[in-house]
Amino acid sequence: MNPVILGIESSCDDTSAAVIEGDTILSNVIAGQTVHEEYGGVVPELASRAHQQNIIPVVHKAMKDAGVKSEDISAVAFTRGPGLMGSLLVGTSFAKGFALARKIPLIEVNHLQAHVLAHFIQEPEQKHTVPEFPFLCLLVSGGNSQIVLVRDYLDMEIIGQTIDDAAGEAFDKCAKVMGLPYPGGPLIDKLAQEGNPEAFEFSKPRISDFNYSFSGLKTSFLYFLRDNVKKDPDFIEHHKKDLCASLQKTIVDILMNKLVAAAKKTGIKEIALAGGVSANSGLRQAYITGKEKYGWNIYIPKFGYTTDNAAMIAITGLFKYQNKEFAGQDVAPFARMAL
Repeated sequence: MNPVILGIESSCDDTSAAVIEGDTILSNVIAGQTVHEEYGGVVPELASRAHQQNIIPVVHKAMKDAGVKSEDISAVAFTRGPGLMGSLLVGTSFAKGFALARKIPLIEVNHLQAHVLAHFIQEPEQKHTVPEFPFLCLLVSGGNSQIVLVRDYLDMEIIGQTIDDAAGEAFDKCAKVMGLPYPGGPLIDKLAQEGNPEAFEFSKPRISDFNYSFSGLKTSFLYFLRDNVKKDPDFIEHHKKDLCASLQKTIVDILMNKLVAAAKKTGIKEIALAGGVSANSGLRQAYITGKEKYGWNIYIPKFGYTTDNAAMIAITGLFKYQNKEFAGQDVAPFARMAL
């Protein structure tokens, strides 16, 4: 009989709960938080308060949608980190209480590892092909940009990562400079599809090995706008779509150039994509191009599994459950965690 895992995700501003049976998803419920939009970014204190309000209704709905009762749950998996400490505490505390009350195993999950393992989530009657080990995974989100060598479900090594800012942060900060609302990344993607990616050229950093850097791009983009707005106060409005297209192309090129180099050096052709920025249409198209040009077998997650969600926590919990990797009631969340 397959174990039934309840997953809890509360690392940032989305409260999510999911139920899986074996590797098959039964439910995946996400409650977002609109309160942050007027501030142009996530406010940690407001996020943790919203999690407190959402956690019980979200878990209740996830179990109801899955058609399971509390006594059917084999174990509860939760995000231990990385993330916002206040938000993590809400999910951790709920998971502890649930596990203690039901006398079932408690499983801690690394949020970044879960993004990678989201590729192994199966849906009822819709089985899809999963990556073969070893594979490379480009993990890109608002807080992380990493190339991960995945040898097994729970055996991963970061072979390249950002030395400063992440790709997702570059999208959001550059969007803010242009006066676009938060979150700016998806809006840049939307506008970029109507613009010319060759209209403007922005500098690309020269970083050793497979590492990334995006702080310089943000600065150069800011100065580029400043200088042109001096000449034409309406420069941004007149060229918004081209600016978005050119910026997106630059970020995608930076990401893909290092990934191509890593694939060539390791000889690995199983190439996966994960994290919130994996929803970006330009990056997804670059993967398709990589498949055609380099003979890669590519794995791109469904949009529902790109952003923070509890389904990826639950599937990671499954693999740790099978290894009997359980946490004690004294486990504490960490705002910063290495993969």
